Amino acid sequence: MRGFAIVWMAVFHFCFDLNYFGYLEPHQRFQHDPFWTLQRTCIVTLFLLCAGMGQAVAIEAKQSWARFWRRWAQVAGCAVLVSIGSAQMFPNSWISFGVLHGIAVMLIIVRLLAPRQLAQGALGYAVLLGLALAALVLPRVWHDPLFDSRWANWVGLVTHLPRTEDYVPVLPWLGVVLAGVVLGSWLLKHRPHWLAGSLPAALRPLAVLGTWSLTFYMLHQPVLIGAIRAWRWATGG
Repeated sequence: MRGFAIVWMAVFHFCFDLNYFGYLEPHQRFQHDPFWTLQRTCIVTLFLLCAGMGQAVAIEAKQSWARFWRRWAQVAGCAVLVSIGSAQMFPNSWISFGVLHGIAVMLIIVRLLAPRQLAQGALGYAVLLGLALAALVLPRVWHDPLFDSRWANWVGLVTHLPRTEDYVPVLPWLGVVLAGVVLGSWLLKHRPHWLAGSLPAALRPLAVLGTWSLTFYMLHQPVLIGAIRAWRWATGG
């Protein structure tokens, strides 16, 4: 699932890059056209659902806090690099709280919240699903200008979307991560064979990509943008 998501993401970003450098005609409105915004929503949903399922696996395996913090530091460090890199390319719409920033915050919330609830069985599942639903609904029914600043919009209760190249606030997206935790835990207990065993040969490359998703995420845009710029230089475009 995660491998499929990053392939879709790479294709989406390649189209964005082609549009940015003027190779798509007519010029596309990636932040407004439903054809593109719906794809972005689906890609982010897949990523965060997998993040939640991964946490269910980690909880089931009794992952230590030390190992958790090592992985978290990688995600948070890459989030900082994304902010720095985007500020160089998009100084007026740099990424202050994108998907990696959101995952870094939501991983901590899930780590503190989910283990105790999952240990309670059906009741705990109901609590987590209730919190997931609340996270999904709250930004639609209540928001305040207090959260519109760049330093507070990470909460998600904004009155208007910020001008940025990527925005994945805690609300409503925490709801997707929590749903992934519940789904992953339920599958581990009731359908473990769905999450284990060998894959068909055609799907194994996706599994490899999914295993190295953070590395792929950090490298794919520099590679794509570099390739487009090299093409422009070679063709004199």
